[in-house]
Amino acid sequence: MGLGDRVADRVAAWARAAARILDLAARPVRTAQGREGIVLQPYRGYGSRREVFLIGRVFRQSAPDGSGTDRLTTQLRDIGRRIARRAVAAAPVTARLGGAEQRVETDRDGYFRIHLELKDPPPADRPWHPMELRLEGEHPVRAEGPVFIPPEHCRFVVISDIDDTIMHTGVANKLAMLWRLFVEDAESRMAFPGVAALYRALHGGATGGQCNPMLYVSRAPWGIYDVLDTFFRLHGVPVGPVLFLREWGVSWRSPLPRRAEDHKQALIRNMLDLYHDLPFVLIGDSGQHDPEVYRQIVEENPGRVLAVLIRNVSRGEGRVREIEGLAMAVARAGSTMLLAADSAAMAEQAERLALVPSGTTAAVRQEMTREGGERTPSGTRRVRRPTPRGTAKAVAEGALRDAIDEGTPVAPPNVVVEAEDTARKP
Repeated sequence: MGLGDRVADRVAAWARAAARILDLAARPVRTAQGREGIVLQPYRGYGSRREVFLIGRVFRQSAPDGSGTDRLTTQLRDIGRRIARRAVAAAPVTARLGGAEQRVETDRDGYFRIHLELKDPPPADRPWHPMELRLEGEHPVRAEGPVFIPPEHCRFVVISDIDDTIMHTGVANKLAMLWRLFVEDAESRMAFPGVAALYRALHGGATGGQCNPMLYVSRAPWGIYDVLDTFFRLHGVPVGPVLFLREWGVSWRSPLPRRAEDHKQALIRNMLDLYHDLPFVLIGDSGQHDPEVYRQIVEENPGRVLAVLIRNVSRGEGRVREIEGLAMAVARAGSTMLLAADSAAMAEQAERLALVPSGTTAAVRQEMTREGGERTPSGTRRVRRPTPRGTAKAVAEGALRDAIDEGTPVAPPNVVVEAEDTARKP
């Protein structure tokens, strides 16, 4: 291929990337639920058969003028309308679902928060239910917000980090994420290979039809919701309620966002309380925050966490110490922890614990092969003693560290920490 052909291909790729970025940026404007310049935008909600929660926003957005003569012009106008949005504060919003009703007002940034205690449990034949929303005023606006309520046959709840767990670092940087997603052909590179097949299997559970709640948490602000939603859709990751993004709480008095670990701890505690009759699976990475947060959750809730799956993305001394602390807490609680080199290792452990159907590991490996795979792990080590106390003691004495050191940066090991009686549980 000559230089001219390579340049032409590169220009065509950039043109396709630009078109997709424009389409993504303009889509929220085309799908917004509103009239007379006022938009009522709900995000996906979640809840139980007793109570439900939903967050949304009210803002002003200019109406289309109909002057666009082609798709590009229309997209550019829609993006201009999106940039020019203005939050509507103190707007009254009424929500109805399951015989319950609540009236709230938007905050200074236009966001509203709904918490309904249901009088009539919604139908049990489906997980998604429409919440009726009405923006009161001279020109009322109606919208429907989808709410996920787990069916009675679900068996556990999955809480997963996103950054460095599902996708490579970059979730908090919107421009960088757009660049990688659309310019660098990132459909095959942004998500960790095999992660979509693994999460679909966890959502379906051992029977394939459990519809287990998939709750995702990110340190990104709500403004990136559309981009992350598109990322999940492109990669085939089950949405569940999709996302719990961080309200950054930036102000003149507090110019920095709230700490990510505080956000995650509060979320998980709320979920443990909401789904009080279900056990949990926690998925994260070995980078900042996840081991510390998950350790505290396991210690506070013995018996509630079925497994902790940690993707190994950092091997610094400080991170090894934090992983050791998490492993000891998990062992003492009689649970199991996996430090995983790749998605296939997570699938193998989930299959071994009967969290997913037989054959999941093979499906994940197939998807990894299609997506370019990952570095080859150097096998699985096990820190296993007859009792939880003995396993925790072995970790404290360096067994986990020794297992990690047996690998190399190119081929890190998978390490399972569990007591023998835990390993025999189905």
